[in-house]
Amino acid sequence: MSIAKHAGLTIDKLTIGREHAPLLVIDQVVADPEGLVELAADKIYNDVASYYPGVRARAPLSYRQFILQEFGTLFHEFFSILGPLQFTECQFSLVTRRPEDLTHLQRIPHIDSLSYRELAFIHYLFKGDLGGTAFYRHRATGYEIVDEARRVEYFECVQRENAGPHKPQPAYINGDTPLYEQIGHQEARFNRMLVYRRNSLHSGSIAGGFTPDSNPRTGRLSINGFLA
Repeated sequence: MSIAKHAGLTIDKLTIGREHAPLLVIDQVVADPEGLVELAADKIYNDVASYYPGVRARAPLSYRQFILQEFGTLFHEFFSILGPLQFTECQFSLVTRRPEDLTHLQRIPHIDSLSYRELAFIHYLFKGDLGGTAFYRHRATGYEIVDEARRVEYFECVQRENAGPHKPQPAYINGDTPLYEQIGHQEARFNRMLVYRRNSLHSGSIAGGFTPDSNPRTGRLSINGFLA
């Protein structure tokens, strides 16, 4: 399908927490978001081996081309990235895992990479109140960002905490806990995109009582992409 920019597109340039990690909030991204939903509805979804608690299907090449053409310069400048950016992943994503089935690492905030150069984005394509995205500070270490220098300390601490008195319960994290402090939150709005560095601690904000829905037209559908 052909993808074009929405005439009402807006961009907010923000930072997260004490470490001032950059965050872009882009509203009214594409001119025909409903067309993307219908395209997603025709896809075949598969389980993925990652932190993501659901199923995924490949997004169209035209969407990747649109993102790089419309926002490539912005990404380079705002995130201080040198050299070309390219997609390493770009998929329609549906949250389908029940809270009681989450693994330990799906119950806490996560990072997608240790690199400051690599970016992640989520483009919300649902209209219901199914939760946005939040960013966190790990209380024990004070880390909001996990890079190579912090990797060993952070993950050793996470492993100890999983055996401790505040072990995360089988639920999606959605706000402050004994182990993590929420330092930023963005609501999900239909046709909104968030762009952030992959080494910022983050998680979907999914409230208790969430009922998984595998229908792309009614479930928690998004497009998730990684750039490096």
